[in-house]
Amino acid sequence: MGPESLVAKTPATLDELRIRVFHALQRHPLCRSVRFDVLKTPRTRKGSNWTVSLHSVEPRALFEASDIVADIQDAYELAAVA
Repeated sequence: MGPESLVAKTPATLDELRIRVFHALQRHPLCRSVRFDVLKTPRTRKGSNWTVSLHSVEPRALFEASDIVADIQDAYELAAVA
């Protein structure tokens, strides 16, 4: 068991995830024009159950946008729908 499995991810709805990704991208000057979709995916062994599809990313912003999204994916999981 690695150290990353000891830290629980915070549950969030798809709408909350969209808002978090939007605001995180807006904070970086190169990523302000990035368009994206947050999509629900089947749960994997690692537990991830959502992803972000980036659209209209200019080449010089690709690394920053991908890094921002990866940080958010490490912190949140899709909340179970009641």
